[in-house]
Amino acid sequence: MKKLLLLLLISSISSLSFAAVSGTWSTRYADQADVQALPPGLQQMALDQFLELTPSTYRELTGERLSLVQTVTLKAAQKYVRKQSKKSDDIPKGLYIVLAIFGWAWLAMGIMDNWEGSNWWMNLILTILCWIPGVIHAFIKMEEYY
Repeated sequence: MKKLLLLLLISSISSLSFAAVSGTWSTRYADQADVQALPPGLQQMALDQFLELTPSTYRELTGERLSLVQTVTLKAAQKYVRKQSKKSDDIPKGLYIVLAIFGWAWLAMGIMDNWEGSNWWMNLILTILCWIPGVIHAFIKMEEYY
């Protein structure tokens, strides 16, 4: 029910058109209706500033208050940008599954995380100790990447 309401609000807001500013994060996601419906001031922000923005901080920055529709649009756009920035197209999902089955999931995790974090280390240790725990760990962590 909540998703349906959100879709109805987004579709009604998508009729609003604001020009996308080139050279900012908004150009990367310009095809999304939520991003197009944001005021130009929000589209010019840095990505990390935009993701941390709340209606109260927007009011402090601009002196203007966001309406309920604009607040919903802001939250939907932030959710979309977070989801898209999490996705990594380095390794296709099918290849990830094949690597996990053959015990090379630690390699796929390392590439997807740019060799940062502990997921790939944990998978490597589990795979070395016994193959099955490494495969299970790889399939559990797969939802973080896809």
